[in-house]
Amino acid sequence: MLIRDVPPYINPRPRSFAALMDLYEANYIRLRRLCPQLVALRGTSISRVAGAMDLHLTVLAHNRYTSDLSLTYLFRDEGGVRANPDLHLRIYFDARQVEVLSRIPHHRPATDAHHETAALLERWRENRFLYKWLGYCLHQGHGFRTAPADDVGPFFLTPLFIPAP
Repeated sequence: MLIRDVPPYINPRPRSFAALMDLYEANYIRLRRLCPQLVALRGTSISRVAGAMDLHLTVLAHNRYTSDLSLTYLFRDEGGVRANPDLHLRIYFDARQVEVLSRIPHHRPATDAHHETAALLERWRENRFLYKWLGYCLHQGHGFRTAPADDVGPFFLTPLFIPAP
């Protein structure tokens, strides 16, 4: 039997609140693949991959159920050093979700007359950007490890990412 009407909680439409929550979960999975021992990290860590830009991860805070961090590339030029994109992320370990709290530079200010809709769309854009960027970083071979690969910490249930030799 072919089911034609899929309930929205199974296949949420893009840019809906349900789809945003799914995106937060997908970002959590990708971030944990990038950094399986996230709770063990302190300060700034740098992932270096031949032929790719260095990826900088700075732990801003660890709390009981959340961690805040910054993820960025650093560009050096005659004007100094610029972080871009400069994402401030919050990881919710109990819900297994990652949310972009801020992104510098911002994509664009919300100008929609319906503020809630505009805010949802902006959160969707920022978190969709994170999803794609994390996938790109993983594809390049980036990763942050503090211990042997078999010691993956209390919140990471199964190793999803094994870097290529």
